[in-house]
Amino acid sequence: MSSSVKVAVLGASGYSGIELLRLLLLHPRAELVAVTSRALAGKALSAEFPRFRGVGVADRLHFMPPDVQKLKETGATVAFLALPHGVSVEYAQGLLEAGIKVIDLSADFRLRSAELYQEFYDHPHPAPHLLAEAVYALPEVRAEEIRRARLIACPGCYPTSILVPLIPLLKAGLLSESPIAISSMSGASGAGRKESVPLLFCEVQNSLRSYSVPKHRHVSEIGQELEIAAGRRVPFSFVPHLVPCYSGICTTIFARLQPGVQPAQVGQALSAAYQDQVFVRLLGQNQCPDTKNVTGTNFIDVGWAYDERAGQVILMSAEDNIGKGASSQAVQNFNLIHGFEPTAGLLNI
Repeated sequence: MSSSVKVAVLGASGYSGIELLRLLLLHPRAELVAVTSRALAGKALSAEFPRFRGVGVADRLHFMPPDVQKLKETGATVAFLALPHGVSVEYAQGLLEAGIKVIDLSADFRLRSAELYQEFYDHPHPAPHLLAEAVYALPEVRAEEIRRARLIACPGCYPTSILVPLIPLLKAGLLSESPIAISSMSGASGAGRKESVPLLFCEVQNSLRSYSVPKHRHVSEIGQELEIAAGRRVPFSFVPHLVPCYSGICTTIFARLQPGVQPAQVGQALSAAYQDQVFVRLLGQNQCPDTKNVTGTNFIDVGWAYDERAGQVILMSAEDNIGKGASSQAVQNFNLIHGFEPTAGLLNI
């Protein structure tokens, strides 16, 4: 493969990991040279995931143990970490020391504060010295930092759906300091690929429920990024919901405008921020996003409305939680750091 980048994927048995493999196998500028798993070592990629039979290197590439030196010997210059929270950090430092850039899909490097990490993840951060180096990689917001980075912390799925609509308004000073209310709904894949009674088909089907209230772990990174955008503390509440579908996130945000701010300025701020961003599709005023239009893609659709009776602006977004909320956004960051076209490998709709 000419003009390609050799990549490795550490851990790929979860839903986001499987989607990441699909994207990399089909990417015109990525050469998948290593996939790791202790449990699956020696097994062909397509034998574990039959959907990849006959696709690229999937029939001849075998899982290998997650050994940094052996990964280095494959020639990989970038490693995607599709590992559980608390596990990615075990490999990141060794990979960086070996000269391999890291694109992490877990929460291990999203927070700048080790104290905040311990509060939300219930254990001390194993490598706090790396937190200052890691770039919280929302590509529409931090493109230049991402291009220069060697440690990429991909945002969480819920935060992406929330930060994309809110950051332009906070940066423009359009929102008051009144608490913001956020309600999000996610498909069951957001909980991960694991054995769990609450996630069984018969438990999820024909059911809708909120969970992790009032302290979902993503509150930590949402608060961090909103504060950076606004230059002040931003009070908010966040309530996630599990819905009986495989994937997709639908988020609705309620906020108040500063005195004197006109509703039209909301649309203007969003347009100014995202008019040149291919993966943010602005639907306009009084247009409601639908997850069926974004699942399986890297797009996030954003609409907004102004409720005169309540005096509130309503922001709405829809994305795929394992796409723009995880794997395809990781590939978008991969494209950024290598100077590839932003859409490379990401327009399979």
